[in-house]
Amino acid sequence: QVQLVESGGGSVQAGGSLRLSCAASGYTFSNYGMGWFRQGPGKGREGVASVVTNGPTNYPNYADSVKGRFTISKDNTKNILYLQMNSLKPEDTAMYYCARLRSIGYRPATFRESEYNVWGQGTQVTVSS
Repeated sequence: QVQLVESGGGSVQAGGSLRLSCAASGYTFSNYGMGWFRQGPGKGREGVASVVTNGPTNYPNYADSVKGRFTISKDNTKNILYLQMNSLKPEDTAMYYCARLRSIGYRPATFRESEYNVWGQGTQVTVSS
């Protein structure tokens, strides 16, 4: 079955780095765009980064709050989605989820949750000051 499994979360001090991974299985990974979302304590879920694919090229998109600090990448040979997070801030503390776009092929970048139909279980990131 289609499955996404996140890993790599943990506790880090402000200014530190973490790399999240999302292992995908059960479908042709290269055919779908994907995204990272997060939900902080007492907050709604928000999009962090997304990547869509057109042929061999991946097109990343970032929320303003993480631009210049986070990098999304997609390894189609390993079926893994990554989120490299640098210069972490306490406000980055959240449960992080990866998700797969509902539609196959190249799509406009979006953080609209209804456009994603497969979600992982999440991995916790805690940033202390």
